[in-house]
Amino acid sequence: MKKIILPVLLLLIGLVIAVGSQSFLGACVHDDGSFGACHWASRALMGEGALMALMALMALVLPGDRRGLCLAMAPVALLGFLTPGTLIDLCGMATMRCRMLMQPAMRILWAVALALALAGWLLERRRAR
Repeated sequence: MKKIILPVLLLLIGLVIAVGSQSFLGACVHDDGSFGACHWASRALMGEGALMALMALMALVLPGDRRGLCLAMAPVALLGFLTPGTLIDLCGMATMRCRMLMQPAMRILWAVALALALAGWLLERRRAR
């Protein structure tokens, strides 16, 4: 039971990122239907979150490969952390939704995902010894 806690948490974080980036943690919504640069950051976060969820699901189903999958999730989490505002620009105004809500929330979620992925790798490495 203890062995599946970290992959389940990573699965939940990946799903929250994937779904949240398109809804409650998403980019700015303009009244005229147009979108800014933050729209593309939101789309990238959706893909990265889905990838994280898929890898976590694989870690649940394939326990023999869990150590490698946890190690592979770390760069995905780092990429997700850097996506909003660093790799993909956000809106220019500091009061926009993408800067006030999406960027900080996603950075927190990705930092937690990175910590959990590295913790999972360390725990699986310790169990292998």
